[in-house]
Amino acid sequence: IWNALTDNYGNVMPVDWKSSHTRALHLPTLNLSEKGVNDNLNLDLSDDEELREQLDMHSIIVSCINDEPLFTAEQVIEEIEEMMQESPDPEDDETPTQSDRLSILSQEIQTLKRSSTNNSYEERVKRLSVAELNELLEEIETAIKDYSEELVQQLALRDELEFEKEVKNSFISVLIEVQNKQREHKETAKKKKKLKNGSPQNGKQERGHMPGTRFSMEGISNVIQNGFRHTFGNSGGEKQVL
Repeated sequence: IWNALTDNYGNVMPVDWKSSHTRALHLPTLNLSEKGVNDNLNLDLSDDEELREQLDMHSIIVSCINDEPLFTAEQVIEEIEEMMQESPDPEDDETPTQSDRLSILSQEIQTLKRSSTNNSYEERVKRLSVAELNELLEEIETAIKDYSEELVQQLALRDELEFEKEVKNSFISVLIEVQNKQREHKETAKKKKKLKNGSPQNGKQERGHMPGTRFSMEGISNVIQNGFRHTFGNSGGEKQVL
């Protein structure tokens, strides 16, 4: 660089930077000493080896895999079921339902009847005061009312289920009957076509056969209505079908 700069001064000889006075003052300032390159460098390779082992991602992943054994699908399902069984039920924190309350009342009544005392249940009732008797009477009446409401609900549910079962069974039987009618109608139509296949008036006869198809649809509707009447009685049968 110095030679390139000083060449522009024409006849002025370029200055030798290495032999200049500035260079002589510059070297002691930098405290540089010419030393030969030591080829026999005693490098501490233990740190590099340790760092390389720490950064070896393959060994890290393999060690993690070896620490945790592989699970089969059945083991995973069993573990999930155990976790679900051990987990607390959120319904326990909610308010008790009517059936739970009835079961609690039933247990209290059974405990009251079966309490191990020297006196019998009647003797203990006789010894109760009027206020205690009134309180016991209110509890029994409340329990009877709750049990009656629960019984009515269960009976209504049973009736609904029985009615639904009857409707399904009747629908299935009517559907089977309709399928049988359709099958018979198709077989009859095929036989008629085979018998009248050679007749020159085949087209007219097929046109005359169309009302039979309409009659078959009406017959299907009649079969369904008759099935419902037979199952649920004559009253209101047609309204249910419509």
